[in-house]
Amino acid sequence: MSWRTPISESAGGGSASSGIPLSAPVLERVEFVRLWGRPRTHRLVFTNGVFDLLHRGHVASLVAARSLGDRLVVAVNSDESASRLKGPSRPYQSDTDRAEILAAIRFVDAVTIFGEDTPESLIAELLPDVLVKGADYSEKEIAGAEAVRRAGGEVVLVELESGLSTSGLVHRIQVGDGEE
Repeated sequence: MSWRTPISESAGGGSASSGIPLSAPVLERVEFVRLWGRPRTHRLVFTNGVFDLLHRGHVASLVAARSLGDRLVVAVNSDESASRLKGPSRPYQSDTDRAEILAAIRFVDAVTIFGEDTPESLIAELLPDVLVKGADYSEKEIAGAEAVRRAGGEVVLVELESGLSTSGLVHRIQVGDGEE
């Protein structure tokens, strides 16, 4: 007996033969904005980040974001953007891999990759109903916040789980201080 659950079972019954996608699409920016921009009939939540090594803190933030609307879309920093923000040794995983991992989360509806240092112009095009970032930011620091508010949307800061970060995870791996 295998210890693995087939993807089609774990992803809500989706399979190649059923026509139900196994994961959300990773879309080019133009298609992302066309499909998820205004006008729309649902409450759209947007968040973004590097999402280098996905951990429980990321998942908790995504769950909190998804709870604020009907659909959740995520923008991922490109490799070049992540490297400019996090340093030359980052990212640990390619932007394509990071986007595909996020797209496989059941409650994520779409993912795109952006190359700028911030997603401000993407947010201005998309105009989500809710813009979500971690509470480690101040509202003044959040790219796109002003455009979202001007369009009648809201900006929400979600609490972060203490001690959970990619840098902290990497440090624990390097020093061998991981939990077993």
